[in-house]
Formats: sequence, structure tokens, C-alpha cells
Amino acid sequence: MAKISSQDLGTLPITKLLIKQAIPAAIGILVMSLNILVDTIFVGQWIGSTAIAAINVVLPVSFFIAALGMAIGVGGSSIISRALGANEKSKALKTFGNQITLTLVLTISMVIFGLWFVDEIVPAFGGKGNILEPAKIYYIIVLYGVPFLALSMMGNTVIRAEGKPKFAMYAMMIPSVGNLALDYLFINLLDWGMAGAAWATTIAYVLCFAFIFWFFLSKNSELKLKRCHFGLNRSIVLEIGSLGFVTLARQAIVSVTYLLMNNILFDLGGESSVTAYAIVGRMLMVALFPVYGITQGFLPIAGFNYGAMKYNRVKDTIFIAIKYASILATVVFVLLMVFPETITKLFTNDSQVILETPPAIRWVFGVTPIIAIQLIGAAYFQAIGKAKQALLLTLLRQGFFFIPLIFIMPIFYGELGVWMAFPISDILATLVTAYFLNREIIKNLNPEIKRLKSTI
Repeated sequence: MAKISSQDLGTLPITKLLIKQAIPAAIGILVMSLNILVDTIFVGQWIGSTAIAAINVVLPVSFFIAALGMAIGVGGSSIISRALGANEKSKALKTFGNQITLTLVLTISMVIFGLWFVDEIVPAFGGKGNILEPAKIYYIIVLYGVPFLALSMMGNTVIRAEGKPKFAMYAMMIPSVGNLALDYLFINLLDWGMAGAAWATTIAYVLCFAFIFWFFLSKNSELKLKRCHFGLNRSIVLEIGSLGFVTLARQAIVSVTYLLMNNILFDLGGESSVTAYAIVGRMLMVALFPVYGITQGFLPIAGFNYGAMKYNRVKDTIFIAIKYASILATVVFVLLMVFPETITKLFTNDSQVILETPPAIRWVFGVTPIIAIQLIGAAYFQAIGKAKQALLLTLLRQGFFFIPLIFIMPIFYGELGVWMAFPISDILATLVTAYFLNREIIKNLNPEIKRLKSTI
């Protein structure tokens, strides 16, 4: 493998650079998503459809705690990318050290809290009826591995900020492959049931952490930490917090959405509707992997070049990223509109779930071709350090539009109204994001205007 420098982010042609960054990101996301998908298939076929619903109940809790690591990672990596672009390596090192300290303190505290209140949390997130006991089993075991997942998610974003997308890809692939192998061993061969699924997931998190730990100790990383870098610096912590809060808020909204959807759908359609939502949720993770890959590849390029004041490159990166992401999103849209029944049957043989899920998939992915503007627009503001705008755009779809709609639409359309809320919120969020992004490009990515402002 050729040696890759962070300085490539400011010199290589944008299209080549975006492909170089996005393909490993997309492959990593695909493998991770396929892991979740196949894990769900294994659980559904070897344990039962109720087990799928049980995992869906636990995911928002464990992912929210792990998202603390992702939030700290994305917030700090924005600083690191801009610092490397401005040749401020000491700031990059201090930021990375602070990221590790914050991730450890916050996630371990949250895990202790989550285990203490297990009997209250699991039912609140939809663990009711036959779903309750398997959900509790899965929840307790998986929570032990969540700090490792949080550290891995944080470290993965830093690897990308260094311009090392292939290593970030490997970090996502290793636990995915490990989890599938352990699923087969623990569930199918040893017949451990839900506990087996949980232990496979937890051990996979540890494997991911081990690889990332090795990366930063190896010669492949430019960021070599010393003890002094771990002490918290107020200004850096505040900047990490303001930018990271965008990611944390996004995951918090996702967790709240799962909570509301599980409860609303349970009331409207029972366990089969919750299972249908679990399948739809897996498809949201898996099907859009190429679009998420481009978004991940976009972040360090935009941040580095903004820090280096190469505003034309930033603007080109935005347009090229949206173009390719939109093309790929359209391909995903066509496939999901044509094969929703086939997809559903991969997960379960339950006739009621097979009946309910395909129409839900068509509604949920109904306007997929336009979502690239949402994702790239919000990612741009996060990459350049504009936390308020990034937070607004991140919360738009689910916080401002989707959650109100899932309360309003069922009044008129019942369970169908819940699924209709997806495309409506996507359209509204895309329109608002397009407005803010276009205004930002006109006002702040024109080199002549930037020079004029600097002289005033």
C-alpha cells in the first residue's frame, strides 16, 4: 500500500480524491451494514421474528451511548482536518488526546446508568409483551461492549481525518466478519439463543477496538500521542462539544424516533408492525451505503481545504459529491421499488410481516433520489466548523418534520400514515437544506468575496 499523506486532501483532483476517500468508506459501511442485515436474518431464522423486534428495541439505547464516541470523533476530526490543513499539528494531537479522554469518561458513565435502570429503559423503548425478556438479555450483554464500540467509532473518524480511508474501511470490516462467524458459532452450533447473538456483537466490538488501537500505535498514523495530550483543554473540549453535539443530537433523535415508532406501531399493529419497522430500519442502514460512503469521504476533503482556504476546491467538492450521491441514490431507489417482497422474505417466514413490510419499504424510500442534498449539506457545515447551521440541518428531517408527522398522519390514515411521514419529511428537509447550502456557497465560498471581507 502506497504511503498516504493528509496533504493529499489539498492537492489531488477532487473527483479522484472523492473516489479514493468514498470507496473505502462505502465498502466499510456496506460490510458493517451487511453484518447488521445478516445478523438480523440469522436471528430471525434461528431464534424467531420476536427476536428481531427485541434487537430493534435495544439498538437505539446502545447506539446512542456509542454515538457519544461518534459525536466526539466527528467533532474532533473536523478540528483535526482543519488543523492539518493549516499545518497546526500540535493542535491536532491535543484534540485527539482530548477525544480519547472524553469518550472514556462519558461512555462508561452512560453504561453504568444504562445497566442500573435496565428494567425501566427496555420497556420504555418498546420492550413489551413477548419482546421484553429477549430484549433484556440482549441489552445487558451488548451494553458491556458499547465503550469499545464508542472508542472504535471515535477512532475511525480520526483515521479518516488523517486521510487514511483504507484503514478506516478495515476497521469496519474486521468486526463485521467476526460477528457473523460468532453468530453461526453461538446461535446455530451452541444454541445460545439471544445471549449468543449478544455475545457475538460484543466480542465484535472488542475486535474493532483492537485493530484501531494497533493502527494508532503503528507507523501508519501521523498522530503520536504523549501523556500531556490527554489532559482536557477547555477551548478544544468546547469546540469538540459544539461540533460533536450535531452528531449526538442526530443519534438522540434517531433513538427517540425508534422509541416513538416502536410504541406507536405496537399500538397500531402489534408485534408484526414493530418487526416490519425493524426490517425497514435494517434496509435504511444497508441500502444507502454508497450515499453514506460519499458523505464520509466528503467530510475530510471539505474540512482540510476549508482550513487551507482553498474555497474553490471546497465548492467543487460539494457539487461533485451531490452529483455522485444522487446517482447512486437513484439506483438504490429503483432496486427497492422493484424487489421489496424478495427483501422481506430474507428476514422472516412470518406471513403477516411479509404482508406488511413491502408497502412500508416503498413509502420509506419513496423519495430517496433527493436525499443527497440533505446529507452533503449538513455534512458540509459540520466539516467547516459551523455547528449551529449543522445542528439545524441535522435535526430538520426527524426532529422538526418526521416526529410531528408520525403523531399527526395516523389520525387520518392509521398505520399507513406512519409510513407516509417518511417521504414527506424527506422532501421538506431537502428544500430547507438546499436553501441554506446555496446561500453559503454564494456568500462564503467565493474567493473574491472572502478577500473583500478580510480587508474590511
